[in-house]
Amino acid sequence: MGQVLHSSARTTQAVRRAIQHSQESLQSLAKRYSINPKTVAKWRKRPSVQDARMGPEPASTVLTAEQEAIAVAFRRHTLLALDDCLYALQATIPHLSRSALHRCFQRHGISRLPLNEGGQSPPKKKFKDYPIGYLHIDFAEVQTEEGRQYLFVAIDRTSKVAFAELHPRAKRVVAAEFLRRVLDKLPYKVHTVLTDNGVQFTSQPHQFLPGGHSFDRICREYGVEHRLTKPAHPWTNGQVERMNRTIKEATVKRFHYQSTQELNEHLQAFLLAYNHAKRLKTLRGLTPHEFVCAQWQRNSTIFTRDPAHLTMGLYS
Repeated sequence: MGQVLHSSARTTQAVRRAIQHSQESLQSLAKRYSINPKTVAKWRKRPSVQDARMGPEPASTVLTAEQEAIAVAFRRHTLLALDDCLYALQATIPHLSRSALHRCFQRHGISRLPLNEGGQSPPKKKFKDYPIGYLHIDFAEVQTEEGRQYLFVAIDRTSKVAFAELHPRAKRVVAAEFLRRVLDKLPYKVHTVLTDNGVQFTSQPHQFLPGGHSFDRICREYGVEHRLTKPAHPWTNGQVERMNRTIKEATVKRFHYQSTQELNEHLQAFLLAYNHAKRLKTLRGLTPHEFVCAQWQRNSTIFTRDPAHLTMGLYS
């Protein structure tokens, strides 16, 4: 079988072998074979007569069998998106890249998440960009062994910082005081609050409330604009609706709670982890707290205090 040499090779394998076995000087061998002395020195040092691989050495991103099993099990258990899986797994597999993880999922046939019942992914609409300080607020019902509780949730449209509390009643004063605590805890100024048209957030056509609704009074006190969603259009407040679902999937839909206190402890632990450890694709891999700190570096005028000091989270 003929020799396969590099296209620019000046020597054959027989010449290279002769150079390696010769005791002559570099200059003498270079003159004999009409090549550069550096070429002679190169082949004298090499252990073989085969052409070496050209170009830079490829950086290996191959996962071990154990690491691949971890990634596959995590994807199948959580059904998280590719980027969410990447951010979570990088704590265990630091060298993991997005492309390597995607190829791993492709090999195991789990590169695509299950579609909805109609067989198609729902269309996604991009939210209008706003500076931090645009809050979505809503509440939902949850159950423990002690009975029904009302989960009030607030989330910033841009920073994704979330805040939540459990209450036995869903009254106007509860919603108003919840808003006051959120505004006091956040390290930056809130300019807009979006809610639905529920009695907890706004006056109804048949109501007359001297001094206005308590929720609106808090908004006026802090200089916040209160916006309402269009009636029968709950998707307008979709950010907080999605956060409600996220919290329920992490708590009451997964665990059984014997008491409200038990649920509340788990809720606050989840929110602390979400705000300080959950890396979000929409924030380009940052956690909500890291995003807020980055905004502080860019424009501190909209802040009331340095967010870097909130190392224990919003609930300490």
